Amino acid sequence: MSTQTAAPANPTAAEGRSSLLRLYLGRGVLAVAWALAFAGAHENVDAVAITLLVVYPLIDAVSSLIDYRATPAGSERRVTAFNGALSTLAAIAVGIAGAGGVAPVLHVFGAWAVVSGAAQVVVGLRRRGPELGRQWPTLISGGLSFLVGFVYNVQAAGDNPSLDVLSVYATGGGVWFILQALLLGWKARQLRTRTV
Repeated sequence: MSTQTAAPANPTAAEGRSSLLRLYLGRGVLAVAWALAFAGAHENVDAVAITLLVVYPLIDAVSSLIDYRATPAGSERRVTAFNGALSTLAAIAVGIAGAGGVAPVLHVFGAWAVVSGAAQVVVGLRRRGPELGRQWPTLISGGLSFLVGFVYNVQAAGDNPSLDVLSVYATGGGVWFILQALLLGWKARQLRTRTV
């Protein structure tokens, strides 16, 4: 009896799923690691804290570049390119804002979270389908980022703004990325089983 299984119905889609799985997993792990590092380094907005603040949006920018290169031409790819450029600008802006203290940093992060969260929702909606699943973690993560960004700007304008919230933000984002990677892995196994 042959032990060979049928080839995937769409090898290109399978490769795209695998690429996204690795990207989301790596992005999620880096976000959680960043949150742990930042939690112990943000008491003062010093050189270490500012460096970490710059690194976080750069992680997103590099992830967007990798995603862009793996995404077929179309509106989804344009949104990914936009998000990469936005995150690069956010890294520069947050580095400059760091010289002004906590409130300016929260304003920059808040503005970035609003726009990048909206972009993430758009990408999640465009990726919904039989090959990549419903994309609920991506959609929820983007929606929360959008809402939390407004909250950060309100906090920044308050009496006692704090950067504690950024570790929570990064941890939450990381967990959603990891969950999306796990769901993509489950979807891949499900589709492989159907081809046997």
